[in-house]
Amino acid sequence: MAQEEGSLSPDGGADSARPEDAAASPLAETTMRAQVKDIIESILADTDSRSEAARNRLRALMETYPENPQRALLEHLLETRKETSPASNVPVHLESASVHLESVDAARTVSVPVSLEVREGIQAVLADKLLLTAFQPVHALPTGEVVGVEALTRFVGEDGAGADVWFSEAAAAGLGTELEIAALHCALTAAHDVPETMSVALNLTPATSGDTRVRNLLAAAALAPDRIIVELTGSLADVGGQTGRDGLGPLRALGLRLAISASGAALVSLERVEQLRPDIIKLDRHLIEGIESSEGQRIRARAIVELAREIGAEVIAVGIETDAELQEVTALKITAAQGYLLGRPSVHPLDWSAWSIRAQTEAQPAS
Repeated sequence: MAQEEGSLSPDGGADSARPEDAAASPLAETTMRAQVKDIIESILADTDSRSEAARNRLRALMETYPENPQRALLEHLLETRKETSPASNVPVHLESASVHLESVDAARTVSVPVSLEVREGIQAVLADKLLLTAFQPVHALPTGEVVGVEALTRFVGEDGAGADVWFSEAAAAGLGTELEIAALHCALTAAHDVPETMSVALNLTPATSGDTRVRNLLAAAALAPDRIIVELTGSLADVGGQTGRDGLGPLRALGLRLAISASGAALVSLERVEQLRPDIIKLDRHLIEGIESSEGQRIRARAIVELAREIGAEVIAVGIETDAELQEVTALKITAAQGYLLGRPSVHPLDWSAWSIRAQTEAQPAS
């Protein structure tokens, strides 16, 4: 579903605070423009009489800014929020919502005040489909071949907030699952253009993974089950079993693969990893940063790699940013890697295909 290397939050969680690419390429800007137009067409195609006034306003904005659909869409969102937000002279009602926060030290539940403006802002995003999916390449080691991508959610919004902020606010407003499912639908639609040789990792929190709508979406996906990876993010303490009607059973029955993080914000015990028996274990940035000069980092990573071998799981190193880090994880016999050094997230299908073509070209021996 955050975030560069892995957050959903549904974008993974490894580098949720990291900025997006410093500058968008002309190709990426062209793609964003095309996808914004698709969103606008989807909104205008709606036939619900209750939103007819909003659609007419959007049409008028498109006539006002014929060469700038992004501005038309964002002004439409702003007007939508004004209509649903409390009046400025009316006290904002705060609702308490329980949010489970997981840290390396301890898990705790806190009460977070949520304004109606935040709640209705999230609802506006859900209603207007202001979601985009970027994919980040996953490279096999040591060959460098692109074997998969991770889906990362991006939001079209005027405030510039990252995906981790959106998902946190949605969870606090009681709309976390709704936003995750919307992001999942968006990712599965975008995945149609991912080359068939690549797997697609989709980030979900454990609570959302048990929703029947998730199973229905994944069962109806155009992707073959063995190409789908469900990556659980956040606390894994309450994740259910592998079989039956509860927990991960319904998803496992589809034949897809399961990935978990073994470090950082989703820290789990080795015993819990053995119980879940994931197909993929991810080492996030917390265990990768400075690994070339830290014996402690190497010992922890080596222990996880050994456990993965015992349970038949692959290991993916997330957040690779330097050549030294890449060399170190390669020496540890880690299966695959992703990170800014290897490829930044992109919303453009041509980039997704180019990763595969480039890897094949580089693998060919020089004549």
